[in-house]
Amino acid sequence: MSDYTIIRNNQTIPIESIPVLKYDDFLLQNTSILNSESHHCVNYYGYLIQDKIKLICCIADDSNSTILISSCEIEQDATKYSSFSAKNLAFQFFERELHENFGINYTDHPWLKPLRFAFDRFDKNLEIKNYLFYQIQSEELHEVGVGPIHAGIIEPGHFRFICNGEQILHLEIQHGFAHRGMETLFLNKKKLLQRTILAESIAGDTVVGHATAFVNLWESLCTYEADEDLKFSRTLALELERIAVHTGDLSGICTDIAYQLGSSVFGRLRTPIINFFQIWCGNRIAKGLIRVGNNHFHFSEAMGQQLEKIFKDFETDFTEMFTELKELPSALSRLEKTGEVSREQAISIGTIGMVARTSGIFRDIRATHPHDLYHQFNHQPIIKKHGDVYSRVQIRDEEIRQSIAHIRQLLKKIPLEIINRKPLNEPQKNSFTLSLIEGWRGEICHCAVTDNEGELIHYKIKDPSIHNWMALAVAVRNNEISDFPICNKSFNLSYCGNDL
Repeated sequence: MSDYTIIRNNQTIPIESIPVLKYDDFLLQNTSILNSESHHCVNYYGYLIQDKIKLICCIADDSNSTILISSCEIEQDATKYSSFSAKNLAFQFFERELHENFGINYTDHPWLKPLRFAFDRFDKNLEIKNYLFYQIQSEELHEVGVGPIHAGIIEPGHFRFICNGEQILHLEIQHGFAHRGMETLFLNKKKLLQRTILAESIAGDTVVGHATAFVNLWESLCTYEADEDLKFSRTLALELERIAVHTGDLSGICTDIAYQLGSSVFGRLRTPIINFFQIWCGNRIAKGLIRVGNNHFHFSEAMGQQLEKIFKDFETDFTEMFTELKELPSALSRLEKTGEVSREQAISIGTIGMVARTSGIFRDIRATHPHDLYHQFNHQPIIKKHGDVYSRVQIRDEEIRQSIAHIRQLLKKIPLEIINRKPLNEPQKNSFTLSLIEGWRGEICHCAVTDNEGELIHYKIKDPSIHNWMALAVAVRNNEISDFPICNKSFNLSYCGNDL
């Protein structure tokens, strides 16, 4: 018998409506649900209520656009629990976070190490300088450490390779160098504008994605129905952000294979896209654009005509450059069959977003749990099968074209500007709400819990990168270490989005 509450994306429910299960039943139910590929865990986290830890598990059913919510309450003591991860590896990073934050111990977790070295971690004696890396004892093998300080603008993170000559046998990725305490700040900052700016700052390359997740969540919490103009701006901005970052990533991948022409042209083509954000809202990465229950920068017919001109110029050069790239033997030799993640590995790890789709998995919130105006598109995710760097290059190309088509469809009917919008209600009391957004990297999930005054008592952020870092570690096995830069760039995961 199943014991969970069923909700839809951006739905708020009373916290008391979520069933509270015994731990063994909680474990068995949620790990069993994930035996179906059409289900995946969008969030699993805990927060303190008096002297107990309340665990909430959120499993998306992608086949019918629902989310299954269940909970459990455990004592904050030295009791050891059976791990979800031993039954399904996709839970491993969720449980590592629970262990780090609350000291929850597991009898059979496969890799129980600190996830982030968060500033408010349970055991302050666990220090990043004492992180225990996996080792293989052999005179024939050597270790290569990269980071946490990197050349260029990459954020801090450490990569520890075990190699046999040039061949990578194992990669362990260590996070925990960038902390801002984002989730705690959402509780400490009481003004709505402050919280919105925090959402924009979670990951600098995903301003629209995280801001949209927050505003959709907050509007649901306040029983506010966004109008067509608000939904239009959010949907269009999400797809523009996807085009801009995908184009920049193609430039970066070309840089890493020393293809200077591709690096220069794709880098140039990114510029007019982000510059359009500057025209629209005064900021090239769209800060200030997405707001709860308001739109300070109405998208006009004149802007639509200007954007269409940008797309026409963009498409001509983009198509020519991508054709050159995919027909260049020296480029293909570096991209094809490099950094492969098999379908079976991707499912086991619990990948999402582009990484899942390049390994043949149908996983895209725009199609399975649509929000804003995505229901208008009949969006069909682009799926690849080989899970290599070239698949991740191809999916960027095709998603850019698809996003342009989506935007052109939106531009056929630009909503009228709304001057006087209805005010927000107060947040619902003793409630739980969840928002899913398909950012350019993949699925973003924000969750919130309120108390009997309607104040936030917990705010949970999940950037898609946290699902996919393990996939990068798997992808580079048996590749030469010189191919790591293009593997890493083809994933383009977030350090700050992971560390928060």
